[in-house]
Amino acid sequence: MTSAGTPAGGDAGDRPGGTAAARFDLTGRTALVTGAARGLGRAFAVALAGAGADLVLTDLPSADGLAETAAAVRESGRGVLTVEQDLSDTGALHGFADRVREQAGPIRVLVNNAGTAALERFNEITPDSWYRVMRVNLDAVFFLTQRVAEHMVADGLPGRIVNITSKNALVAEAGLAHYNASKAAVDLLTQTLAVELAPHGITVNSIAPGMVDTPIDGEFPFDREAFEAEYRRRIPLGRYARPEECTGALLLLAGDDGAYLTGTRIVVDGGVLADQMPRTAFMPPYRTSLGPQRKDGTTS
Repeated sequence: MTSAGTPAGGDAGDRPGGTAAARFDLTGRTALVTGAARGLGRAFAVALAGAGADLVLTDLPSADGLAETAAAVRESGRGVLTVEQDLSDTGALHGFADRVREQAGPIRVLVNNAGTAALERFNEITPDSWYRVMRVNLDAVFFLTQRVAEHMVADGLPGRIVNITSKNALVAEAGLAHYNASKAAVDLLTQTLAVELAPHGITVNSIAPGMVDTPIDGEFPFDREAFEAEYRRRIPLGRYARPEECTGALLLLAGDDGAYLTGTRIVVDGGVLADQMPRTAFMPPYRTSLGPQRKDGTTS
């Protein structure tokens, strides 16, 4: 991996103390991000580069956008290596991890972001469809983490593994039985790996986004406009997240300030899981005695 300012190797360990900027500084560390061609994967890669990390980016050989993500990383002055890999070929993932290690050096941060989904009623899901979702969303996370974690242990450096799950790991959504099941499985896998890897100084956590404005939703064959209008109505913050709004959670979990966080989950969903029933639309307008109010009850 070559870039102006790319350090050789990494630091000797975590860097406690210092300024907030120093505690979030990832200089000297290399991060591997899967599903990096677009959406959340691109946002995660750019954010990690902005914090000083060098990047290894991977996506499907047929994926558009990997070069654009790499260019965005280079704009931060960081080193970047792109490696095309079909993660559903789980038997090839140990070899893939080995090649990455040989070409980029020790991986200090692994972001298991790649995912796939299909909108199908449960009785329409074929074995091929079920296993395709499971291979990418669950099997690839396990087998890639298995090998990268072995490298981390062998290198003797603190590691960070972050699995991107979904609010669907915690609450069901119709038409996504295979997706829901895969994300819930990764959630418990995260806790299991956190316990097993803790003695080696490796933390394993997850980020569970809600509805994010990414291409994965656009692939579903339904009335997108009507669906989005209804879904936004149910989100307390009233909108989908931008991919960049999920990166703060990643930087916390990837950096030194997250050194004592393991086996946990950060939900980034605009308040969806906090709201049992979208009742506020049927309540009187918000009122306060702290200042002049507009007609809708809010203060000016």
